[in-house]
Amino acid sequence: MLKSHFDTEKLSVKLGMLFAHVGLSPNTWTVLAILPAILGFISLAVYNSLPWGLLFFLASGVIDAIDGAVARVTSRVSALGAFLDGVIDRYVEFLLYLGLLFFLTSSGKEYLVADYVWITLLLFGAIMPTFIRSYADHRRVVTDPRDLRRMGGLLERAERLTLLYIGMLLGMYEVLWLVYIVAAAAILANFTALQRLWFVLRYKAE
Repeated sequence: MLKSHFDTEKLSVKLGMLFAHVGLSPNTWTVLAILPAILGFISLAVYNSLPWGLLFFLASGVIDAIDGAVARVTSRVSALGAFLDGVIDRYVEFLLYLGLLFFLTSSGKEYLVADYVWITLLLFGAIMPTFIRSYADHRRVVTDPRDLRRMGGLLERAERLTLLYIGMLLGMYEVLWLVYIVAAAAILANFTALQRLWFVLRYKAE
C-alpha cells in the first residue's frame, strides 16, 4: 500500500549507486539484514530495551532496502534474490514479534487481553496475507501476475512494521501505547488477510 502511494524509485537508485561501491553482492546484503534483527531481538528479550531494539530493527530495514537497490543498479535482479529476500524478511519479522512478546510479558503488567494473545494474532495476521496470495497463485486460482500484485490490502508488511515501530517509539514513554498499537496491528493484519480472501473469491466470481 505504501509503495503504491510513494515513488521510491529515485531514492532506490541513489541508495543502490552509493552502496554498489562497497562490492558486496545483493544476496550478501540480504543475508546481512538478519544480523541487526538478531541484535534487536536480544535488546528486547534479554535487556528489555525498546530504544536499542527499535534502532537495530530500523537498521535491518535499511539493509533490506539496500539489497534490492544494489540489485537494480548493478542489473543483478534475480528470482533467487527475490526468494531469499522474502525468506529473510519473514525471519526478521518473526524476531521482532518474538522480541516484543518477551518485552511485554517481562513488564509484569496485566491487561484485559494477555500480550501473548495479541502477538499470536499479529503473527497469524502477518503470515496469512502472504499465504493467501501464494496459495492463490499455486492453485492457479489467480493466474495473472498483475492481479496477484493488485491484491494489496490495508496493512501490508511495510505498513505493519511502520505501525509497530511507532508503537515502540511511543512505548518508551508509556508501555500501554505499545500494547494498543500491537493490538491494532494484529486486528488490521487479519483484516488484510480477509481483504485478500475476498479479492480471490470475487476474482473467481467474475
